[in-house]
Amino acid sequence: MDLIQTIIIAIVEGLTEFLPVSSTGHMIITQHLLGVEPGNEFVHSFTFIIQFGAILSVVCLYWKKFFSFDQEMWKLYGKLIIGVIPAVVVGLAAKKSGFLDWLLDSVEVVAITLILGGIFMLFCDRIFNKGVEENEVTNKRAFNIGLFQCLAVIPGMSRSMSTIVGGMANGLTRKKAAEFSFFLAVPTMAGATLLDMIDVLKGDSAWATSENLFLLAVGCVVSFIVALLAMKWFVSFLAKYGFKAFGWYRIIVGTVILIMLLSGVSLNMVD
Repeated sequence: MDLIQTIIIAIVEGLTEFLPVSSTGHMIITQHLLGVEPGNEFVHSFTFIIQFGAILSVVCLYWKKFFSFDQEMWKLYGKLIIGVIPAVVVGLAAKKSGFLDWLLDSVEVVAITLILGGIFMLFCDRIFNKGVEENEVTNKRAFNIGLFQCLAVIPGMSRSMSTIVGGMANGLTRKKAAEFSFFLAVPTMAGATLLDMIDVLKGDSAWATSENLFLLAVGCVVSFIVALLAMKWFVSFLAKYGFKAFGWYRIIVGTVILIMLLSGVSLNMVD
């Protein structure tokens, strides 16, 4: 990977991390379009680690929630711990089995799940839009949302979509579901980044050259800035318009990618 590829992929990550379109899926597609070598150990690590830059934007935007040092802050931390438990169990199992690495190399899986998720999103507002403004995130709701988050182990499913829909299915408004989705991203993605860093330290870290570490730093900074801007816009858009526009976007992108793959057309734009 070079600097231009790094910046482009980081912009894609920042734009899509909190949108219901799958940031991991979009990064996999972007890597193929840019001719980035799939299966490369550095690319795998890069895909996880730059998401840490994006989740720091949540802490920055909602810093009063995370650092109020009052009873509400401790309640929030408790709900996040409860909510992240299912993802820890499923994520560790998928990583240990090697299933996760296989999924991260499969652009076909991304295309199919983008389409299926897009079709679902065309109707999910009608199905789940019964949120009550007075409803808050309880421990039970946090755990249930965490169960929905497990779907995001499949690239293309979207962690954001899974958790927001999970919140709406448990009686939250779109806005409250979206905000808790942002909060839950912090321990979830921080944990995924930490696990990946541990694997790097335990395994062959030959890829961790000064150049690659510089690219990681650039990726984290770019994804942080872009995610901060995208998140502010997304909450107001989702509360007003719902999921339908994102559903059509997913269907179009997934269909185009799938047609290219079935037609034998190379996704590599730099050949």
